[in-house]
Order: sequence, then structure tokens, then C-alpha cells
Amino acid sequence: MLPTQSLPMTRRLAGMLAIAGLATAFATGAAAQQQQQQVKFDTPLHIVVGYAPGGATDRVARIVGDKLTSRLGVPVVVDNKPGAGGRLAAQQVKATPASQNVLMLANPAVMVVAPLVFKDNNYDAERDFVPVSYVNDYNFALAVSPTLPVRELNHLLAWMRANPNQANVGVPATGSLPHFFGLMVGEKAKVQTQVIGYRGSAPLLNDVIGGQVPVAVDTEDVAVPQHAAGKLRILAISGTKRSPFLPDVPTFKEAGLDLAATGWNTFFAPATMPKEKAERLAVVIREVMQDPDTQRKFKDSGMTPVVSTQAQTAAMLKAYRAQWAPVVQKSGYQP
Repeated sequence: MLPTQSLPMTRRLAGMLAIAGLATAFATGAAAQQQQQQVKFDTPLHIVVGYAPGGATDRVARIVGDKLTSRLGVPVVVDNKPGAGGRLAAQQVKATPASQNVLMLANPAVMVVAPLVFKDNNYDAERDFVPVSYVNDYNFALAVSPTLPVRELNHLLAWMRANPNQANVGVPATGSLPHFFGLMVGEKAKVQTQVIGYRGSAPLLNDVIGGQVPVAVDTEDVAVPQHAAGKLRILAISGTKRSPFLPDVPTFKEAGLDLAATGWNTFFAPATMPKEKAERLAVVIREVMQDPDTQRKFKDSGMTPVVSTQAQTAAMLKAYRAQWAPVVQKSGYQP
């Protein structure tokens, strides 16, 4: 035990060390911030999207990309590279030389589900990419063609059981999260469904509206405008509570199926990108997502904006993978 007279000195020393620690942390943080601010972009930034124009991921890329142009001082170009449910884009971005400014905007289908179910990905979602910024959450919506005589989920399930040869469910991409969620719906409802993958949301919705496919599972935001216009009917959404964009539409649980799931869009840099450049992009994208005009555009598009740091993005991905990996593996889904 320390002598009584030494306690004041110990407290003073502890205080001095604490102050020194804070000063060091502040200086380190300031130096990092200054280093990030010194990172300059002298060539265009390309945002690669693994889906056709018109879908949710594409719209997120364009909203954020428009704002990044003025902040980075270079053109920002959205490159749509559809194919293999978004995996083709990941394969191409992985091989980006360090000298090029390229980000990929991806969802769980590419960065969580595909690595678990496809043996020929030719990319490692955790090793080949660096999470930069998590920018929005979304629900899934189950919608039906206006030619289908059902207005509630239980009516749809009864129709599918009575018409197994017509129980086709369209999704925006094979192996996408809507695809996986569609399988979950069929399994939970004990309905044998045939999932049909499209090359994006636009062709899927065209076929649902035209009656070529009776049911679709897609992200909520792409289906809401068509639902509002009476071109299709959304019967249920996948969130744990009703959506502010569809207050009259029940959740799956409210409609009788105990299901809930959400997705996200996140910017990733190839692991080849210099660390300070990826950090700079994370800071700038976070600033863009704090912009009231950006938030308004997301909400006007039926999407929920998220403001996140790079560390928070990494933590979200870790938790999401831990939650969904057992679910995907248990399903036994095979491409």
C-alpha cells in the first residue's frame, strides 16, 4: 500500500498521463484528418453497380454520385455491369489497379449470400474488398400482378397451392437477396415455388405489370411507385414494423407469416486502393449522407438513408454476416 503522502503525487501523475494521452489521441486524429484532406482526386471516380439501370442500388449510386462530384472536384461516373447477380461486377472491381479510382456499391446478395452459396465466385468478399460507407436500409416487398385476383397474402398463398404450375415468383437477379427471401416465403408458407431471376428490377416489374409473371419479390422502393399507380399490388413487406412509405400494407408477420428481413447498400473499395484514399472517400460519403437534400432524395425514392462511419460500416457487416450465414446455410439453397 502506498504511503498516505504519496497519494496526491499519484493522482497528479495519473492526471498528467491522462492529459498526455488525450493530447496524443487528438494529435493523431488531427494528423489523420489532415492526411485525408491532402488526398486529391485528379481522375474521375467510377462507381460500379452490378445491376441494370433503374433498380434500387443503381438509384443510390446516382444520388450519392451526383453529390460526390462537387466535393471531390472530379466527374463521378456510374458504371452498370449487370451479370451473375452482381458477382460479375465484384470480380471486375477486385482486379482494379491501385492507380484507378473505383468504388463498388453492393448489397448483401453479393457480399454475404454469394460467398456462402457459389463455389466459383472468383472473389473473397472480406479479403478483396474494404468496406467504405453503409448508406441505406431497405425492406423487401411481395407484389402481385393486377391480373391476379388476390388482395391479401393468405389469398395469394391459397392460389399458389391450388395452381402449383403457375406459382412463379420473379426476382431482380438470380442469387439476390430477394431471391433468397422468396425461397424463405415459400418454405415458411409450405408452398412449392419456381423462382425466376431477371437482369434487374425494371424488366421484372414490366413482366409483373404485364401479367407474364404473377408474383414478384423486390426491394420496397422500386415497387412503391407502381403500387401507388395501381399497376401492381404489394401484399406484404419484410420489415419488423410497417413502412412509412406503405402505412396500409401489413408486414409478413401481421399477414400471418413469421418472417422479417432487411437489406442494405454499402460502398466498397477494392483492397488495392490506398488506405488513405478509401478513408477519404468514407469521410466524404458520410458528409454527403448528412446533407438534408440527399436525405430528402432518398426518402422521395422510398429508401431509408443511413449516416455511418467506416468503423460502423465494418461492425454492421460483421454482425450481418453472423446473423445471416446460419440462415443461408440451413436453407440448403443451391444455385
